[in-house]
Amino acid sequence: MDFDDKTKSDEEILALSIDKPSLFEILVNRYQNAFLRKAKEIIRDDEIAMDIVQEVFMKIYMNARRFEKMDEGSFKAWAYKIVLNTSFSFYKKKQRERGWFVDEEVSFYENIADESDYVKKSELEDFILSIFSRMPKSLSHILSLYYLEDKPQREIAEIEGVSLQTVKTRVYRAKRELKRICAEVM
Repeated sequence: MDFDDKTKSDEEILALSIDKPSLFEILVNRYQNAFLRKAKEIIRDDEIAMDIVQEVFMKIYMNARRFEKMDEGSFKAWAYKIVLNTSFSFYKKKQRERGWFVDEEVSFYENIADESDYVKKSELEDFILSIFSRMPKSLSHILSLYYLEDKPQREIAEIEGVSLQTVKTRVYRAKRELKRICAEVM
């Protein structure tokens, strides 16, 4: 069976990707650059924006079935809300923790729905834990400290008894492994 992705809507591809995960790559290819631009607009950091976009695609895929049940809006609107919510959640967390600051427009926040309307945190955590279980323990441990426990890299270095540069290298390697595993899963 030939699959012509140019004739399929985003909504159709999302629905088909539930049973055939390789089709989700079509949506990634369609939206990755646009999502990255939007995340960079909010965060103003290329590497963090890339991490946010990766997280967004995981949330979208993990909640594909939930989208089918929604009556209002298109995939594009739903996905952009997830991009904005994920970016703003990261921004707010970093602003509280470390005094992180980026110029913001109040109107930008006013139109954002609560992320809990679209993504169940427990489902995402289950997915992340299943991915972590496929990684070498040393890599999943560093990502767990960094992402799940929200520890800054400097604190991780103190906990692990290694240099900050060593932690940065381990986080980089762990992210690379995470991307590889996610590509296999999806």
